[in-house]
Amino acid sequence: MNKKERIILWILASLNFTHILDFMIMMPLGNYLMPHFNISAQFFSWIVAAYPITACVSGLIAAFYVDQYDRKKVLLFAYIGFLGGTLCCGIAPDEYFLMAARILTGFFGGLIGAQVLSIIADTFPYERRGRAMGTVFMAFSMASVFGVPFSLYLANLVSWHAPFILIAILGIPIMFMIIYFLPPMRIHLQPKDENIKFKPDVLKVLSDIFRNKAQVMALILSGLLMLGHFMVIPFINPYMEFNIGWSKTQTPMIYMVGGVCALISSAIIGRMADKYGKLRVFMICLFLSIGPIFFITNMPDISFYLMLTIFGFWFTFSTGRNIPAQAMITTVVNPAQRGQFMSFNSSFQQLFTGLSSIIAGLIVIKAPDGKIQHYNWVGYISAAIVFSTLFFAMSLAKKQQLK
Repeated sequence: MNKKERIILWILASLNFTHILDFMIMMPLGNYLMPHFNISAQFFSWIVAAYPITACVSGLIAAFYVDQYDRKKVLLFAYIGFLGGTLCCGIAPDEYFLMAARILTGFFGGLIGAQVLSIIADTFPYERRGRAMGTVFMAFSMASVFGVPFSLYLANLVSWHAPFILIAILGIPIMFMIIYFLPPMRIHLQPKDENIKFKPDVLKVLSDIFRNKAQVMALILSGLLMLGHFMVIPFINPYMEFNIGWSKTQTPMIYMVGGVCALISSAIIGRMADKYGKLRVFMICLFLSIGPIFFITNMPDISFYLMLTIFGFWFTFSTGRNIPAQAMITTVVNPAQRGQFMSFNSSFQQLFTGLSSIIAGLIVIKAPDGKIQHYNWVGYISAAIVFSTLFFAMSLAKKQQLK
């Protein structure tokens, strides 16, 4: 990997850190926001879902236009808007303003994920894409190790507003890094007559995607991975505090330990996927990630440290299965349409992430004493959905003749 490629990866990883942290921090704030605003579990789930559902809509709209522009310019535009929305979250005076701010943040955030994946796919050949994906996906681990625990401690010391203001501040130098150090990304652009105004053929684009079995399987695989994973997350903190009795000073350890494990394993899993085959590594990670779901949502009477071990195991392999999966997904489209397709892919991820929060919110109940009920049902459904992705991954690998 040369110097230029390393610079690109670290810029994208830094950007992804703030992008993912903004999304992640909303979920563990449930045990702060529900009593602060006196809202139900269902209303909290809608606040969580506001971002991904809006991101889905903006991503779908952008999908028809992004391949006509320099990916750097699209990424910069989206990131500036995202930081503005995050700052609005930080000054929200009530739950309705916060809901509106999450919608604004989601509108711009929906453009970011697709651009990151498209830039990686344009820069790195398939043989080295697993390692590149692993490096950028380390941002998820960094957000878990440092971002979420520090943000929660900050929420304890100051208020729940503070984490969002922190993210907006961290994003300012990253914005300038994009401007000055990220090279123009125009390799996907085709020569065109400047006098001809571009007009997207929406029906043709949708028809081309949904007639392509490999692309359909890739979208379903991506969506179901998000649905299965994020059904469990929104109510981890409320469940651990209100049901199990862990304090607000203990629950950040879940994300710190899980993030450390995922941080160490992400690069290793990326290299293993390149060496031993994406499908094989995906299958191993998938099977190893299902068991912890039952422990987490059916909390047995075990020690705090053993439970942290289980969370670390879950973070490792739930994050790990996404690395080879996304590498396989990037193969279903050629570079000229990659930005467009990855926007659809990102939108599917956001849609199913939003649905996961809504579904979990419809299942769980906040009892009068504050305890969360029916969380085990969420676990059973999550495990079944995660297992179902095996079929789509195997079908996609067979269709694309991947290993």
